[in-house]
Amino acid sequence: MSNQTSFPAGTILGYPRIGRRRELKKAVEAFWAGTISADELESTAAGLRSATRARLVELGLGQSDSSIPESFSYYDQVLDAAVTVGAVPSRFADLADSDGRIDLAGYFTIARGEGSRAPLEMTKWFDTNYHYLVPEIGPETAFTLASERILDEFLEAKAEGYLTRPAIVGPVTFLLLSKASDDAPEGYQPLDRLADLLPVYQELLAKLADAGAEWVQLDESGLVSESIDVPRAATLAAVETAYATLTTGERPSIFVASAYNSLDDALPVLVASGVEAIGLDLVRGSLPDALDPALGHLGETVLVGGVIDGHNIWRGDLAAAYDKLEALGRFTFNVSVSSSTSLFHLPHDVEDESKLDPRLKSWLAFADQKVRQIATLAHGLSGGRVVIEEELEAATAALADRLAAPGVRDGDVRAREAALVGSDFERDAYAERLEAQEAALGLPFLPTTTIGSFPQTGDIRRARARFVKGELSAEEYTELMRDEIRRVVELQEEIGLDVLVHGEPERNDMVQYFAENLDGFAVTENGWVQSYGSRCTRPSILWGDVSRPAPITVDWSVFTQSLTSKPVKGMLTGPVTILAWSFVRDDQPLGETARQVAFALRDEIHDLEAAGIGIVQVDEPALRELLPLKKRDQDAYLEWSVGSFKLATAGVQTATQIHTHLCYSEFGVVIDAIRKLDADVTSIEAARSRMEVVHDIEASGFDHGVGPGVYDIHSPRVPSVDEVTELLEKALASIPERQVWVNPDCGLKTRGYDETVQSLRNVLEATRAVRERVGSSV
Repeated sequence: MSNQTSFPAGTILGYPRIGRRRELKKAVEAFWAGTISADELESTAAGLRSATRARLVELGLGQSDSSIPESFSYYDQVLDAAVTVGAVPSRFADLADSDGRIDLAGYFTIARGEGSRAPLEMTKWFDTNYHYLVPEIGPETAFTLASERILDEFLEAKAEGYLTRPAIVGPVTFLLLSKASDDAPEGYQPLDRLADLLPVYQELLAKLADAGAEWVQLDESGLVSESIDVPRAATLAAVETAYATLTTGERPSIFVASAYNSLDDALPVLVASGVEAIGLDLVRGSLPDALDPALGHLGETVLVGGVIDGHNIWRGDLAAAYDKLEALGRFTFNVSVSSSTSLFHLPHDVEDESKLDPRLKSWLAFADQKVRQIATLAHGLSGGRVVIEEELEAATAALADRLAAPGVRDGDVRAREAALVGSDFERDAYAERLEAQEAALGLPFLPTTTIGSFPQTGDIRRARARFVKGELSAEEYTELMRDEIRRVVELQEEIGLDVLVHGEPERNDMVQYFAENLDGFAVTENGWVQSYGSRCTRPSILWGDVSRPAPITVDWSVFTQSLTSKPVKGMLTGPVTILAWSFVRDDQPLGETARQVAFALRDEIHDLEAAGIGIVQVDEPALRELLPLKKRDQDAYLEWSVGSFKLATAGVQTATQIHTHLCYSEFGVVIDAIRKLDADVTSIEAARSRMEVVHDIEASGFDHGVGPGVYDIHSPRVPSVDEVTELLEKALASIPERQVWVNPDCGLKTRGYDETVQSLRNVLEATRAVRERVGSSV
């Protein structure tokens, strides 16, 4: 039973965990490199958690009212849940001690792989750019409370004088996001194991209650998604079963948090379950239907309105957010305010940005500013609108200033979009293009290439830093980058790749690089956001109408082509990915913004083609990522996302080959959209999932060129020749030989040169062997 205490008036669902200056990233990577011990890493992490708690109290959250969530992770929150409940695949069983516990070294091995042991698969967290690790659950999975780290961190906070709220992925979402293990029978669903999993959650809740926790947060964002391959009725039945069980026994009060869209038909199930608080995303989602009969049975249940956007950096309309909270108040007196999602999607503090235009800064709110907004609205909930009127008016004035600022609307850009006609989106028939491209390029069976980037060495990063600081002239910097390009071209020719890349040494990030060269964008100094594990990015800020003042990549591609007789790919980032991996303006439909970016890329492709570049790759790894979680919204998204790609790429000649690249998502649901992109060649993540995607490709009748990845670059493992051969043969068993390209899963920027070179050598050795074995029949 719960001895319910009041839910805090204001809270967040989570906070950035990498550190204001990426301290956790640096410590974790130092541990991987063997330069610090596990104890030193633990000490750094404990210091970050302590600093976070103190900062959140300073920003307005309570020290002793459970308003601060304990949401820290060394790598990934889904991996944390898997380790907590003992859901460790059998290939990692030897990492556990006699009590089933996994130490930090073992935890990272599961995340990253080791030797012949592949890591857990990685995919996108709902419709965000965060990647989670996919648990593997089968009939053989023995659930047990194998880690008490969540309890230890609660006690750590308690010893410092904080009463915090432990947070963990909820049992239904955990199973919905899992995949069947290799040992599971056909048709098996991880959700089938719910009854076996729930006792572990009960045990954890009892231990937290015994330790003094008053509230626990169970993240159940899986309930908002209609893209998970489980019947909705089964999901709702699982929710009913799970929370009928978890609301019994000794436990803290339960806050079921949801994010990224509306709960819809899961809301009445949760209301009836007896949980004490339910979180609603009222930024991406909508207010509950006033006629929903479930809302007449709320009783003491708290509705926690997620009205502050945890997924974007705009200061926003604070008065409208307060209006939503007042609307919730029509259903119940028990209303609290929160972020719509965890704030780990945001940078820490806009005040860390000394180079942003002050006017632009006045429109922004990073994680710390969002916490202050929540504290303001919580004050309004307790004291009435009048006590926060000044803050509401200030936010309204900032929003009005933003919408009226120069550059937010550009007449030339908008006139170009208004003049679009259907032919601007179409190319010649694929069969005609294929014939012309085969004649122009003369590539062998199973052509080999990489995705674009090569390892960014310390020398490259130091040269870029010196250039930014003014310590190198543009001419000196350019020559250093050209030296690296020469090295990369020589290496690719020596290894034997067929289509070469320049390695992108001049690019800090595949989106930021373009943002720095397009009008309508701004970039940050310290706006780091976790993408996966220790990998962090700095999303650019897309604040105004987009245009290209000058060519961006042409000189680099032309120089590279001058070094080799083999074809060189021009490398661009596609419009959907530029939007997905930026903080995008929210004052107009995304489709309009995507078309503006597409026009800029169309101009760049035209200049590359005119300069003699016969292959251009337009990367769209985020195509699946942005797919709306609700089926009712998906067709409109696919129309504008596919349309923006085609607008960018349709202006080329028949013989120019357009490539695209997609990675780390479940692709089956968008396979038709991938076909409609009409790229001549699509490279796609497939190695970590062991070529699962080829079945979707085969079933769809996809007839263009396709490169299912054979080298998982998100792991430090070097794939063996046999492993690559096996993957290639799986691909060829499902895809006609003439369509298949050979490539890694993704770019090589984050890898070291030694592992990259050996991996690519193994890829080429496997490719040559397969060519010899099956080439005579092609």
